[in-house]
Amino acid sequence: MYQGIHNFSEIGKLKKVLLHRPGAELEALTPDTLGKLLFDDIPFLTVAQKEHDQFAQLLKDNGVEVVYYVQEAAKAVADPRVKEEFINEFLRLSRINSKGLRAALVIYLMGMEPEKMIEKVISGIKRSEIKTKNATSLMDLIEGEDPYVSDPMPNLYMTRDPGCCVGEGVSIHHMHTDARRREALIMRYIFKYNEDFAKESDQMWYDIRDSYSIEGGDIAVLSKDVVAVGLSPRTTTLGAENFARNLLKNSSFKKVLAFDIPKADMFSHLDTVFTMVDYDKFTIHPEVEGPMAVYEMSLDEKGELKFAAMKDEIGKVLAKELGLPAVNLIRCGGGNILVSQREQWNDASNTLCLSPGTVVTCDRNYVTNELLEKNGLKVLTVNLSELSRGRGGPRAMTCPVVREDL
Repeated sequence: MYQGIHNFSEIGKLKKVLLHRPGAELEALTPDTLGKLLFDDIPFLTVAQKEHDQFAQLLKDNGVEVVYYVQEAAKAVADPRVKEEFINEFLRLSRINSKGLRAALVIYLMGMEPEKMIEKVISGIKRSEIKTKNATSLMDLIEGEDPYVSDPMPNLYMTRDPGCCVGEGVSIHHMHTDARRREALIMRYIFKYNEDFAKESDQMWYDIRDSYSIEGGDIAVLSKDVVAVGLSPRTTTLGAENFARNLLKNSSFKKVLAFDIPKADMFSHLDTVFTMVDYDKFTIHPEVEGPMAVYEMSLDEKGELKFAAMKDEIGKVLAKELGLPAVNLIRCGGGNILVSQREQWNDASNTLCLSPGTVVTCDRNYVTNELLEKNGLKVLTVNLSELSRGRGGPRAMTCPVVREDL
């Protein structure tokens, strides 16, 4: 059992990872709520859970300690005072403003054991579950079409996004959409109150309470000196700046590289188009290779953030920053536009590295998987036919907590 956070690369041997096994929150999805809850289709829960269990078992079989959001959060709120503090923050983020309804929800959630309470806030709270004694607002009386007074969190099994571990600290994110913002609150309490998860000396590089959106799929630890951040539809320029400033001023990292990816729904995060898979190898979606500009953020002699545009093409920039003669950019789909677009839809570039040159990928991306093998990588495939409906692959589904140093 590993205590504390230690993550200084994308490829060092993975020792501990945080997952969320999807639950009843997926059954809250309907055709009417797909857009609001950021899904393209409705996963079949039973099969999705089976796929997730097989994915977790593959990690365990490869020596990874697997811990889960619900159990780790339950440890964090075991103290009734912390539990009540969490509930009140959760209700504020859920925008439940009626005093009567809030009071009823506090009583309802405080009456549950910590693990059941965490499961309930993730799966959603239905109006039919809550009885208010006296109406203090029209909200207490109006039924409305939405059966939920607190929406479910079906995206949480993409655990990379609400919080990611960098160095010996965690970045807890102001999520871009309301649908996902409360996920980061759970991560904040895990970090703050669960002593098994984080040591007292571990730091916070970003906070849910910060003003600008940033998400974990846009953050990659390239080396002990360099961190990458994507400027994507979900990570703002100011969010990336604040993250870089906090990280560089308070850690041993030397610079943050900002990758400006095209703003399109199919490129929601940096790791949907670009991931590190070995010392000198990266997967990349060919449609972003040309347009993706790179910028450097570092500290000047006064300790203030300074900025520079990187003039070289991406491969040369990466080679220089990693101290290598060259890097190999493995183009998903082999550069074939139809294949790359099809496999991009199923996150061919969203690879999880277990150790240098060993990766986990989705089995349906067979063209890209063959290319990875031809380039000397060991490819472990998983079936994510249902889980991929949440628009994410093996990397998105994991929050690495501890990796061995390279």
